Amino acid sequence: MLFSKSIASRAGLASAVASRSCRPSFAAMPLRAKVLGQQAPISTQAAAELFKPVEGDEPEDVLFNSLYNLRSIELNRPAKYNALNGSMIRKIAPRLLEWERSDIANVIVIKGSGEKAFCAGGDVAALAKQNAEGPEGIKKSVDYFGLEYKLNHLISTYTRPYVAFLDGVTMGGGVGLSIHAPFRIATERTHFAMPETKIGFFPDVGASFFLPRMPGQVGTYLGLTSAQLKGVQVYYAGIATHYLHSSSLPALESRLAELTPADYWTMEQRLSVINDTIEEFSTGVPYDENIQIGGRVRLAIDRCFKHDKIDEIIAALKEEAAEGAKGGVSGWARNTLEELTQRSPTSLHVTLRQMRLGKTWGIAHTFKREHQMAAKFMKSHDFNEGVTALLLDKPPRPAKWKPASLDEIPPGANITEDYFRNDPELPVLELLNDRSYTQYPHNKFGLPNDYDVKDAIEKGNFTREKLVDHFVETRRGKQGVRQAVSDVLDRMAVRSKGTDNVQWKKE
Repeated sequence: MLFSKSIASRAGLASAVASRSCRPSFAAMPLRAKVLGQQAPISTQAAAELFKPVEGDEPEDVLFNSLYNLRSIELNRPAKYNALNGSMIRKIAPRLLEWERSDIANVIVIKGSGEKAFCAGGDVAALAKQNAEGPEGIKKSVDYFGLEYKLNHLISTYTRPYVAFLDGVTMGGGVGLSIHAPFRIATERTHFAMPETKIGFFPDVGASFFLPRMPGQVGTYLGLTSAQLKGVQVYYAGIATHYLHSSSLPALESRLAELTPADYWTMEQRLSVINDTIEEFSTGVPYDENIQIGGRVRLAIDRCFKHDKIDEIIAALKEEAAEGAKGGVSGWARNTLEELTQRSPTSLHVTLRQMRLGKTWGIAHTFKREHQMAAKFMKSHDFNEGVTALLLDKPPRPAKWKPASLDEIPPGANITEDYFRNDPELPVLELLNDRSYTQYPHNKFGLPNDYDVKDAIEKGNFTREKLVDHFVETRRGKQGVRQAVSDVLDRMAVRSKGTDNVQWKKE
């Protein structure tokens, strides 16, 4: 989905920031998971054949640049909000493979051209037009997703530090280019969403992996509702690992280019130094913004979206929406109900099951399964109707889903089974390498979340104040830590009987 917004300017960062020195940190960041897979990546020759240009590819829809040890990728379709298409993928993937083999490409930066968007998603309008051509057009669309997911998996298992500037609209396919990276930088212009249920599709590009691994039911909520997060809220939610002002990004990029890691540094040491460098450009979070997915709203999200059936989620939201409901979020609940009634009923059911299954999938298996699912959706009524109604028809109109509403689905009906069954006529997606994991391996650069706070409480004895200070100290004064930890404690911790220490609430 493509969105526009007006941006209010703020004071720029002093140019002196660019000249700050970086003090290398040799403390290796612990791995959360082992990365499996030793098979050599695809050969240069095979990659050239797989990603060779086709007729109609634009010559400059992606721009590449080298500056000292830094290599940059700039998505260059600003008039289309840098929407991703096959032409762009056929340029990006082979270049990443080339840089991965290079001894002098020490950090990769990906960004979008213009001030409005990093990448507003895949060019789904082009896919719907192809699908209307019949079986051959549908095959082209399925092949597109194959290329996209190969690229997403490559990024998720990349062996060079990869930094994404989420400056502007970042949705759908743009999330796939960034969410699996160790560094994801939000700005005051960032506008995040996974809007697939709006167009009769499902959250893809690895959403089966990253959404279920978000704390509580936040991922399920974002996937089902297509809820939007803006600016610092993308950082507070854990989508971004850092929050900077957009005016500081050019200076940061120049500073990253100057880093010269020693040959003997581990990947964790390289990432630690890059993290320190990004933090040099932090200027604080907005003082007047509360955490959007926090407090009572976050508690209600966990209560409502913990259920495994859509009708149970709807029933829970209706309880929250009732006048005088004890949750105190009736307005939020009514708005959420209204949003869900506008989504594709099929997409909602498929997405909920996806969230429950995806938490057990490895990263490689995720993209193979999503490829099969995407192929089913290309043949479906709802995807082609949703894109046509919302993006192709002028003016846009409400989509005519089949089934038309959640109420038309009989209790106990299983409308999701076919989407999770492999098509025997569609080969399992062959990825560019065989690397995989079940948890993100470099997952310590963002704000502390529920899991981190619970782990700290269970391992030590802390008062509330000392626990907050502990996280501020161990995260080396990272901006937003105090607010994030305080929100978790407000929701999930209570004072231990007879002491001033905090303990985790019993679930």
